[in-house]
Amino acid sequence: MLLTMLRKGDSSLITHIGGKPETKLFLENLGFVVGSPVTVVNDIGGNLIVSVRDTRVAISEEMARKIFV
Repeated sequence: MLLTMLRKGDSSLITHIGGKPETKLFLENLGFVVGSPVTVVNDIGGNLIVSVRDTRVAISEEMARKIFV
């Protein structure tokens, strides 16, 4: 299931990161690594604020669609 399908307050584990190698590297540098827990803090028009590895990160809906939980 895609990260975008989680609602505010929902948590899950990252199972897969899709996209081009540059996109995967960008997301990994932000802390989105397979096996890491992620929690949706807020959903603003499809864009997400998430908590991953004790850090809050804002990502676009397009980027969030590359993250599988």
